[in-house]
Amino acid sequence: MSTKPIVVGVDGTPASDRALRWALDEAVVRGCPVQVVHAWTFEALNDWAETTEQRVRAESEALLDQAVRTASQDRETMPDLVRMSLRGDAAATLEKVSEGAAMLVVASHTDRGIRQFVLGSTSLHVVRHAHAPVVVVPVTDRELAESER
Repeated sequence: MSTKPIVVGVDGTPASDRALRWALDEAVVRGCPVQVVHAWTFEALNDWAETTEQRVRAESEALLDQAVRTASQDRETMPDLVRMSLRGDAAATLEKVSEGAAMLVVASHTDRGIRQFVLGSTSLHVVRHAHAPVVVVPVTDRELAESER
């Protein structure tokens, strides 16, 4: 039994839901806890709609609750879970949280082309900079096709 947690980043996509399920399965095998992380940023004027920091945090916490609820359906065994709604850039936040973890689990990105090249990719960043081994759960062909529409 390991006391080091498996950290998994979620963002509300089907790919991150699969990454969470994979992390839960692995944690049961290893006998370790899971830290489910959603990173969020706050900008007072986002997409031309006024919002508050409390609202963005609440949306993040709701996303975490939904991801855990979805991933835990029909499970006989659940590891100990800690939900972490953290303010900050996803890549940097996951890098920091990976300190002392058994591993970090993320989903690969479905973005293609110039956006991924210019903005970078969370999974690419953590593969290079995480403080623990990284598992990248790939997107499915269906998810890839839907992202290209």
